[in-house]
Amino acid sequence: MRTSYQYRLQPTKEQAEKIDKTLDMLRYQYNYQLAQRFHWYEQNRSPIDRCSIFVCHLPELKDKPNYYSQKASLTQLKKDRPWYTTIHSQVLQEVPKKVEIAFDRWLKGDVNGKKSGKPRFKGAGQYKTFTYPQFKQHHFTNNRITLSKIGDIKVIVHRQIPDGFEIKTVSVTKKADGYYITLSLDAKRVPTVKPDFNANNIVGIDVGLIDFIVASDNTRIAAPKFLRKAERKLKAAQRRVSRRKKGSNRRKKAIKKLGIQHKKVSDTRKDFHFKTANDLLKKYDVVAVEKLNIKGLAKTRLAKSINDAGWGQFISILTVKAENAGLQVIAVNPNGTSQECSSCGQKVKKPLSQRIHNCPNCKVSLCRDLNAAVNIKNRGAHGLQARSMSS
Repeated sequence: MRTSYQYRLQPTKEQAEKIDKTLDMLRYQYNYQLAQRFHWYEQNRSPIDRCSIFVCHLPELKDKPNYYSQKASLTQLKKDRPWYTTIHSQVLQEVPKKVEIAFDRWLKGDVNGKKSGKPRFKGAGQYKTFTYPQFKQHHFTNNRITLSKIGDIKVIVHRQIPDGFEIKTVSVTKKADGYYITLSLDAKRVPTVKPDFNANNIVGIDVGLIDFIVASDNTRIAAPKFLRKAERKLKAAQRRVSRRKKGSNRRKKAIKKLGIQHKKVSDTRKDFHFKTANDLLKKYDVVAVEKLNIKGLAKTRLAKSINDAGWGQFISILTVKAENAGLQVIAVNPNGTSQECSSCGQKVKKPLSQRIHNCPNCKVSLCRDLNAAVNIKNRGAHGLQARSMSS
């Protein structure tokens, strides 16, 4: 079982400078190796559908840069630029891995075949994380952590690592309000189903923009709209940045304050998601949710409100917490949950503006979102039953 804990670092001024310098050097190397990939791509592609019948000037093919060749080049890099020896070797080796992932996702796509956009070069301050892929347990004791080539740094340990978990990797991240470490933890034990797990103790939830969730038991949680509430402060902070001269220290300070405002909104939203997920899992053993295409929905005119709600992050948190607690989250097909009558199953078409479900067949009348939540619960129960029968 894997999980991750994040703690805040309190580096000295010298240690903070080392972290900043490391991030900057890694950014240079990332951009250089990404440029190598682009150069190979431009030199070796040929528009063969437009070749002349009589003559075709095909370029001389060159070896494609890959993770292993770019990783091997780091040895020569340290000879040519000795200051790169101040970075731990495994931290530096993570750069070609990031380049490989970004480039392959652009050309080939991920494991599901979905392609990402063309990778971009990272500007100053945009490379924010580096990782130690191997870490020894004794380097993190009490409230101190030893990071190779950086030193012994104080950590604010707001919660202890659970028994049985080992630290696998350590990532250092620079955020608007300071430095953080993320510990990737692993335990050999496999998450087991809760001993008194009750498949009938199930709830369906319908996520929305007016009510964040409407549960099938008619429990409602209003959408907090953290971004909307903070818009005035964010606009003021953004205007302050715009008024400052580019490259000046005052502009850098204004940018930092703007970043802190955005982080505050993000942290508040995440805390709300954790608390909502905890409340649901305390009451129910199974939570049924819709399998929504959130990326697609975020391209509509409701994009700001959908991103503000953070449905994807909430469902991800809910799923992980359920697995760790031995409970279940089951995703169901969202098609027709609002149109189908939860009482008799008849389809009752209605526009989005119509918030009440009135069934002409069975005469039931209830809130549109509640009707959808009950349908989600029924589909979840059916899917759970089918899954148990197949296993």
